[in-house]
Amino acid sequence: MNGFRQFKQMFLTQLRMTYREKQAWFWGIFFPVILMVIFMSIFSDNSDNDFNVNVALVNEHPNETSEMLYQQISHIPVMEIQTGEPVTREEAEEMVADQEVNAAIVLPESDDDTSLLLIVNKEDEQGIVTQALTGMLNEFVHQANLFAAGAEPIYEIEYEAITSGDTEFSYTDFLLTGMIALSIAQGGIFGMVDLVDMRRKGLIKRLRMTPADMNLFGFSDMVMRLIFSVVQIILLSLIGVFIFGANLFINFAGLIVVFLLGAISFNAIGYFFSSFSKTTEAFMGIANIVNFLMMFLSGVFFPVETMPDWLQPVSNVLPLTYFVEGLRETMIYETSIFNAELWTGIGIMVLWGAVTFMLGSWLYKRQSIVATR
Repeated sequence: MNGFRQFKQMFLTQLRMTYREKQAWFWGIFFPVILMVIFMSIFSDNSDNDFNVNVALVNEHPNETSEMLYQQISHIPVMEIQTGEPVTREEAEEMVADQEVNAAIVLPESDDDTSLLLIVNKEDEQGIVTQALTGMLNEFVHQANLFAAGAEPIYEIEYEAITSGDTEFSYTDFLLTGMIALSIAQGGIFGMVDLVDMRRKGLIKRLRMTPADMNLFGFSDMVMRLIFSVVQIILLSLIGVFIFGANLFINFAGLIVVFLLGAISFNAIGYFFSSFSKTTEAFMGIANIVNFLMMFLSGVFFPVETMPDWLQPVSNVLPLTYFVEGLRETMIYETSIFNAELWTGIGIMVLWGAVTFMLGSWLYKRQSIVATR
């Protein structure tokens, strides 16, 4: 019972310390909530809408070919004619320059003319909308060529989308799980800043000189941070589901395993940073750099597959990448705990935690030996 009373007192002390630590609350709770609300407010309203392209059509010299093409282009579902009717070349160029439309299409000026002119804004030349519009027009011209040649299409593409739940997934679902993973990782890393302050003030050294069990001290700190992470995952899930309409299809066994091992691993990484940081400023500087890299390279906001090929190998070694994937698999896709790919990601993440914990423990022990000499 003495051990339990000691653990209880240490746990309450850790809880009070965390409650007073403003940086841990900001990075662990408020920053992820603010970031998630901003991104979801920007993307949630448009993520589920149909893709549309606003264009201006130029048909200054109507003829049989241009009229036929005009009718066909007008019936492309994703293409919206801005003015509802053709405009002059000058008006179209002005609309493109002012970004009132995504592009302008100049129709053939005679029956013998066989080309369509696409006018785009130079600033948006490499944009997604421009690339999509170019692809659509290329397909349109290809089909028109087949029709003119009298060729019958032989092959076609069929499309089917499947999901493990009853509702289609959206960017909101993707972002929610990414932000949950990011917030837990930040809570684990930035939450260890109090160890730096305790060591700087000599509190850890004094604690070692008391009958207090240092193992219980570490265990109480870990339990407190796991509870803190549970608050994070519940709060962000409630905001995502009830305010932004996110969908969650949770495999609870898999989620618990990923959550526990992920939270412990990022606590270990924060523990490692605290072992060689002389001041809280130094700790926050290192933690912020690592957090910045992981935030944008670990698939929190956008899929890793969409990143440049030379950057993807960097993403594939970061622990947050696998934590994000693990939470996404168990919270959206209901992936079973017996899934081999899930455990591969968990293994890489745990390896990060184990290595950094051993290095941190060695550095703390080394500093303790040096201090007693």
